[in-house]
Amino acid sequence: MPSGITRREAIITMSAAGAAAALPAVPAQAASPSLNFLAFGDWGRDGASHQRDVAVQMGISAARIHSKFVVSVGDNFYEDGVQTAQDRQWQTSFEDIYTAHSLRKPWLALLGNHDYRGNPQAQLDYAQKSRRWRMPSRYYKVSGASFGAPQVDLFMLDTSPLVNSYRKDVHSVIRANVITQDVDAQLRWLDEELGRSRAPWKLVFAHHTIYSGGSEHGNTEELIAQVKPILERHRVQAYINGHEHDLQHIQVGAIDYICAGAGSEVRPVQAIEGTRFCRSVSGFAAFRLSGDALALEFRDFEGNQIYETTLSRARAALPA
Repeated sequence: MPSGITRREAIITMSAAGAAAALPAVPAQAASPSLNFLAFGDWGRDGASHQRDVAVQMGISAARIHSKFVVSVGDNFYEDGVQTAQDRQWQTSFEDIYTAHSLRKPWLALLGNHDYRGNPQAQLDYAQKSRRWRMPSRYYKVSGASFGAPQVDLFMLDTSPLVNSYRKDVHSVIRANVITQDVDAQLRWLDEELGRSRAPWKLVFAHHTIYSGGSEHGNTEELIAQVKPILERHRVQAYINGHEHDLQHIQVGAIDYICAGAGSEVRPVQAIEGTRFCRSVSGFAAFRLSGDALALEFRDFEGNQIYETTLSRARAALPA
């Protein structure tokens, strides 16, 4: 074994090298450096319900594709979020679970409805003390240029305040938290920031579904009415979400809707109009963006590649 490499690191390296399947090939272009990353959501369960298994496979995949960051699409801590930046779940559901060196990169995080059942501000506060947890505000933009890939911009949304049902229970913690948020201001921000972006690729991340075949939630009508038209107007290529505890790829119009809410517990899912893939299994999504193509793969908690495809920017440029 080479000097300076631990036995565990060697095992992970050999596991990554021996993976049965790789991401689909994407033509390399010197003018558009590749940007590789992982995305998943609905995970924080103290390691239970395959959370720890998914974490191990994420570490292997992140090392294999040289992932630059992880996107967490919300419901980071069950059942009721976290209360402070010192909450025990920061250790038991995050720091002690995602331990691979390849995952010690920036985590671009956003809030889900279960996070709104706690103290959402605590997750912003943790970003002030953590080397990898990134949540500068409840919704924000990340320039791909900050990761060496100026051809893409990422837009992180906070969708719980947009869902009307959370505002109805006058005694709930989630209602008390969502009613303080200005929905119109967030929608204006999204419209304006997408309009300002000169990046050829625009990827939007959020917790809630727009379209879904999941058994628990399905489509989110408020987002179809309020968010989808903005995405279409600005030729967004993909919307990546969680909320449904499964893995899905759906195409509606010129947009790809990708659900990666399988970070731990899963629920039944079925195909709907536009479904290209769906499965109820714990896992995550891996992406590799280069030139005019975005490679997507889903891997399960055992490391199996269960789906792969390549999204074309040319398709996203078609009329909605």
